[in-house]
Amino acid sequence: MKNILSPAAAAALVPDGAVLMIGGFMGVGTPERLIDALVLAGAKNLTVIANDTARPGIGIGKLIDARLVSKVIASHIGTNPETQRQMIAGEIAVELVPQGSLAERVRAGGHGLGGVLTPTGLGTPAEEGKIKLDVEGATYLVEVALKADFALIAAKHADYDGNLDYAFTARNFNPLMAMAGATVIAEAQDIVPVGTLSPDQIVTPHVLVDHLVAKEMRHG
Repeated sequence: MKNILSPAAAAALVPDGAVLMIGGFMGVGTPERLIDALVLAGAKNLTVIANDTARPGIGIGKLIDARLVSKVIASHIGTNPETQRQMIAGEIAVELVPQGSLAERVRAGGHGLGGVLTPTGLGTPAEEGKIKLDVEGATYLVEVALKADFALIAAKHADYDGNLDYAFTARNFNPLMAMAGATVIAEAQDIVPVGTLSPDQIVTPHVLVDHLVAKEMRHG
C-alpha cells in the first residue's frame, strides 16, 4: 500500500526554494487540495514548472496570489494578470517556453535525456542564449531537459498501490511530470482498491508515485 498523507502533511514535505512541477491546463488537472495546503504551509521562493498559471484564485494562481513563487517556467501567463503584474514589477521571474517544447523538455527530464532538438523558436527571442546545432542540413535549438524536486499530480483514480489514471486534458502534462519529479505526490479524485483499475487503464504506474493525498484530513 502506498503512503497516504493528508494535504497538510504532503505540503509540509515541500521546503522553501523547492522546484515544483504542477500538472494541469488552465487549472483542469491541477491538484487543488494540495495547492490549498501549500498556500497554508507558506513555503516561499518556489520555482513552478507548469503549462500556465491559471487565473487569480484558481489552481496555480493561488500560489501566485500568495507570493510564494519566485520563478515560473510556463508556456503562457496570458490568463493571469497577477502573474503579469508581478513579472513587470520584477517580483517574479518568468521563462516562457513554447508549449510543445515545454512538454518535450519535461519528457526528456523524465527519460534521462539531456535535452531535445527543435526548430521551434528559431529566429525569435526564444533562441537568445541557446545553443544551435546543424543536423543533416537543418538548424535546431538545444532545449535542455527539465526536472523537479517534486511533481504534484492530479489523477482521476489511484489505487492503494499508487497506480494512476487520468481524465481528458489532465493527461496532457501530469504523466510527463510524474516521470520527471524526484518525489511524486499524487492527488486523485478517488482512491480505489487494488485490482479495480485494469492494466490498460493505468497510465502512471505505482513505482513512480511516492505519496498519495487523502481525500479527508483524518488519513494523514
